[in-house]
This record gives sequence, structure tokens and C-alpha cells, in this order.
Amino acid sequence: MSWTPDGYVAAVTMNNFQMYRHVMSPGWTLGWTWAKKEVIWTMVGAQTTEQGDCSKFKANIPHCCKKTPTVVDLLPGVPYNQQFTNCCKGGVLSSWGQDPQASVSAFQVSVGQAGTSNKTVKLPKNFTLLGPGPGYTCGPAKVVPPTNFLTPDRRRKTQALMTWNVTCTYSQFLARKHPSCCVSFSSFYNETITPCASCACGCENKKKCIKSDSKLLSVVGINTPRKDNAPLLQCTHHMCPVRVHWHVKINYRDYWRAKIAITNFNYRMNYTQWTLVVQHPNLNNVTQVFSFDYKPLEPYGAINDTGMFYGMKFYNDLLMEAGQFGNVQSEVLLRKDKDTFTLKQGWAFPRKVYFNGDECMMPPPEAYPFLPNSANQNPVRFSTWICSVLTLLIVWIW
Repeated sequence: MSWTPDGYVAAVTMNNFQMYRHVMSPGWTLGWTWAKKEVIWTMVGAQTTEQGDCSKFKANIPHCCKKTPTVVDLLPGVPYNQQFTNCCKGGVLSSWGQDPQASVSAFQVSVGQAGTSNKTVKLPKNFTLLGPGPGYTCGPAKVVPPTNFLTPDRRRKTQALMTWNVTCTYSQFLARKHPSCCVSFSSFYNETITPCASCACGCENKKKCIKSDSKLLSVVGINTPRKDNAPLLQCTHHMCPVRVHWHVKINYRDYWRAKIAITNFNYRMNYTQWTLVVQHPNLNNVTQVFSFDYKPLEPYGAINDTGMFYGMKFYNDLLMEAGQFGNVQSEVLLRKDKDTFTLKQGWAFPRKVYFNGDECMMPPPEAYPFLPNSANQNPVRFSTWICSVLTLLIVWIW
């Protein structure tokens, strides 16, 4: 934004362009490695977690002297003189598809012992991002055309002195070796409930889980989150923090209805601004969604088989910890396409399910609820056969 006698002042903006993966509490953590011997004199809207060794400075002490600073967002409610535009949300970033305005975070940093022109400034390297855990990989910083700004009256355009971009991508395989959620199925036409697969999310925490009726749940502080985000799971056969249940509820003439229930089995985690993404061919004709907000996702333009469900603000956008209130549910009404709709071979169940951006473990196809044999018979033909038999009996008796 401007040059200083020994460096520059920069505005750092973080944009979450992921449609259905947000950064939840305790928020993002951004790190990098200085190319030379730079220091951070001051920061507005964020802070480094460590100051480092600033013993060689006599008068003005820098905010951070570390070669590899680690930056976190400030918490809400900080004094006004420490705030910056789009700062101070505790590092929480909404997904782009859910709330674009809340998917931005920013802070200002004054860098010293750095270059004082476009030719002498050296770009930082080795960027890292935690959101809040692992999974993100960041590329190198690249110089791009300077950012433009409009004045409040929108009649004059100014631009930054220099701009560079860093792109970070997420991989579920880097974040964890097991899924973090599983899916179960049921239907009106079959009494069998297809449960989540056994140990769907790994059974490493099997010895540390707590039964739903355990007296330990009444201990004060049992629900307090830990710094390492270690879960405290309810003992289940699947050992997943979250289960998504899809129930085929009613079959009308022109419509059909499904019920969706999300259950939290983690006693130490509340899911704020949660998202649920479902892939199903009939999502191209959603008539009504009850209790959830809904947004179709069309990554391939003409193909409309994926949609995002998320909680209504101030109503059910918070999935509470495991227990009596640790669930949210809704129903979705879909209009039939007579050329494709069927209840056979598990067609009415989702192809893929994602919770908070992570893919959930699906049951094996052979375990899906199936139609009873009688459902495949033609009732008109059956009644005709009965009438024929009765006619033959009457003729025989006569």
C-alpha cells in the first residue's frame, strides 16, 4: 500500500473461494518464511503468536522478529484502534456458497528491514495455512497486476504499489487418514435400516469413547474443547463424529419426499455454519426444502445433480455437541421425472454426501434397502388372474 523508510505497509486479504467448505473455530493460522531479514513492526487486525528474539533492537521493539512468523486473527470485541476491515472474527471464514461477504478476512502489516521499491522487495516463501487443522497446501507467491481501489464516491480509482497472490488448496487425504462422517439409509418400503459401516471413521478412539448413559457426562468441563482439537466421541459401531441419515419417506403420484437428519457424536465440538452437500440425479427438480436453506451447485453448467443444504441463520445453523440437542433435520420434496424415477436398486438414495466439505463414508450398495418382491408385481394382472381362477371354479362346480 505504501513505502516506509526501511520497508513497506501491506494489506493482506484472505478469500475463501470454496463453495461448501468453511474455516470454523478456532480459525485460520497463516505462516510464511521471510526471504531476507525482515521484521514486522506493527500489525492491525491480526497478531503473530510469537514475538521472537528482538534483543538487537534498542528503541522501538518490533511486533515480531521471527524468520517464520505465524499469524492468527484477532477475536471479536478488540479495541477499535486494533481493528481492520474484515478482521477480528476469530479466524472463522464462511464458505463462498453460504455467505460470500463473511468468506473474507484481512489485516494490515508494516514490514521493516525489507526492500523499498518494486525491484528490491523480496517475496516471502514457504506459505502455510491451517484451517484450523491440516489439509491445505500453498503454492509460491506470484506477482500479479496491482490491486485497484475505488474511492467512497466511486469516481476515482487508485492502485496498490505492488501485489502478489498465494493460492492454497485443500486435500481431505492430507487432513486425515479416515473419513469424518458416515451415511445411513432407510425407507418406507423396507423395515431394514442400513447403518453406517463398522469403524467407518476408524476405531482409534474406541478405547477413549463415552457411552451415551455414562455418568462421566455430568462431570464439569467434559465438553470443553482442547487445544489439539482431540474429539471425545460417543461409543458407536461406526465411531464417526457425524452421521448423516437419508430416509425415503413418502411416494406420491408426482412427487416424493426424503428426510435428512444430521447427528453429532462429538461431545467436544459444536459445528457452526455447517454445510451438507448431496449428489442425487433428482436434485435438478427440487420443489421445496423444509427447515434448511438450499442452494444448487452446478460445477459443470448443464449438469444439475448436486445441492448444498445449510442451516437457517439464528435457527439451526449451529449443530450442538453430542447429546439430546446434537442433531438437525429437515425434509425435501422433489418432483418426479417419469423417465428416470424408480425405487429400484437404490436409485432414491444419494450418490455422494459431504459434510463441511469432507466426503462421508457411504454404505456398500448391496446393503441398501431393497424393494420387497411383491412391489414388482403388477396389481392389475394379479386381480385378473384371481378372477380367472374364480371363473374356472364356478364352471367346475356347475
